[in-house]
Amino acid sequence: MKKLWDFAWGEYRKHEEGINYLIFGFLAFVLNYVLYFLFASMLQMHYMAATALSWLLTVVFAYWTNRTFVFKSQNKGAQSLGKEFIAFIGARVATEIMELAMMYIMVDIAGLNEYISKFVCQVIVILANYFLSKLWIFKEKK
Repeated sequence: MKKLWDFAWGEYRKHEEGINYLIFGFLAFVLNYVLYFLFASMLQMHYMAATALSWLLTVVFAYWTNRTFVFKSQNKGAQSLGKEFIAFIGARVATEIMELAMMYIMVDIAGLNEYISKFVCQVIVILANYFLSKLWIFKEKK
């Protein structure tokens, strides 16, 4: 059992950033999807409003988890944190616009189920957000 644990822990440490992103990305996905379902089904919001509101609440969670647990940002000063937060929000706004456009195309134009469309959009958005965070927002400063 100890060998299995040592192997698993070693693999985790080797791929920690990617694994943590998957874990917290999954949690953000679940949060986003649950909020969307609550807003769209229980509160009878239009799917576009439900998408935007679920995004807004999820992005705050995502910034904190990405900064703290995934990319382990060392930015400390107010100016550095401000730039990092603005970049994060800017990237998330861009991927949210992309998601809204995809939802419109899939639901209104193609007539696909809105919940399945939401799932597909979330997978694409999570991948785009990882690359934007890794290559632009939380990249190590030299």
